[in-house]
Amino acid sequence: KLQQNAQQAGSDTQQEISGKVSIVTIWIGDTPTPNNEEITMVFELAPGSEPIDSDQIHWAVICDDGAGTPGLADGDLSGATELDDATTPADDTFLPGETYMVHLNVGDGGPTCAPTLNEEHQMVISAKGGGTTFETLSYTSEDQGAIVV
Repeated sequence: KLQQNAQQAGSDTQQEISGKVSIVTIWIGDTPTPNNEEITMVFELAPGSEPIDSDQIHWAVICDDGAGTPGLADGDLSGATELDDATTPADDTFLPGETYMVHLNVGDGGPTCAPTLNEEHQMVISAKGGGTTFETLSYTSEDQGAIVV
């Protein structure tokens, strides 16, 4: 029984690590129209990860508008490209050892999590059947290109 429990714990840990996203950097992206604020994230799969389809990784940014109204922006990483911002991953699959970039819309009308000076927003990235990454986005500027992670 103890051996089975140890094997299961090892298997669970391997699965948790094998599908995790490592964030390289995040900056304030383009604002093509009002209420469509973006952040741009550069990421890679954690060492030891298995290839994973882009639509199997979901992200969410959670914030508070200061008046007690929670905001939420979320989606998957299916719009990601290789770091050149032009090449789509083959078969929309992320591979270990490659670096990717994605533009995430965090201000889409309603209660949103648009970049706001001197606020901190919480980001969660979760891979189906894999690991979860947590990050705090700290906005010390609202200017395009300002680093938030």
